Amino acid sequence: MFTEQGPTVRELAVQALSSIEHGYDLLAPKFDHTPYRTPDRVLDAVTDEVRRLGPFGTGLDVCCGTGAGVGVLRQLCRERVVGVDFSAGMLAEARAAFPPEGERPAVEGPAAEGPAGEAPVAEGPAVDWVRADARSLPFAPAFDLALSFGAFGHFLSAERFGLFAEVYGSLRPGGQFVFPIGAPPPVGSRAYWSLLGFDAAMRVRNALWRPRFVMYYRTFRLGDVLEDLTRAGFVVRLMPLTELGRRPDGSPRARLVVATRE
Repeated sequence: MFTEQGPTVRELAVQALSSIEHGYDLLAPKFDHTPYRTPDRVLDAVTDEVRRLGPFGTGLDVCCGTGAGVGVLRQLCRERVVGVDFSAGMLAEARAAFPPEGERPAVEGPAAEGPAGEAPVAEGPAVDWVRADARSLPFAPAFDLALSFGAFGHFLSAERFGLFAEVYGSLRPGGQFVFPIGAPPPVGSRAYWSLLGFDAAMRVRNALWRPRFVMYYRTFRLGDVLEDLTRAGFVVRLMPLTELGRRPDGSPRARLVVATRE
């Protein structure tokens, strides 16, 4: 599953027996060489779909990790992008991937075009990094767009509404919170049993060992997610991510959740 640059089995075991924060501090230098990083095809599909919802001035990557979502926001936002995470190690890797102004490469795509068809600008939006817990975001309503990739399994079901409320409070009126959500695997499939087995092993680990490492794949169910977003004040719609394919019954393999603060 891993490249030669990725973590060893021993390193993964040490991470799994740590807290979430310390575990990701340990994993951060090799995180982008693991399957846990959001695949580029998912990032590209979300970018293409969200671009139709813009334009956007400011963007927030919630639980940014090593900055994959910040890379998406730099293509969509004109003014400022902020990545927030509680792992100092992940933020250090993200900062290295997106150097300060004057050292950054040019942005690709429509966000880089100058006014009235002028040549592309050399720099994208300003990028800032904030170390904070997503359950207590330190922002006023300042963002037009918020997104998150691959982080929701680290929150217990009881914490989800509070997380969504924090994002809601960080968005300006009309701001949008977007994230992809995959269709559940068919019951009895290999993927179904793999996720069930992983969650069961994680529950046993957390019952026997402290600190807990919260990472569950089967607790982020679409119906519950839509209910919590609505309770937090969002108006929600779903958009199919057709670039990621369809299941045998014709339904999309993944959808984009678009939650709007009105």
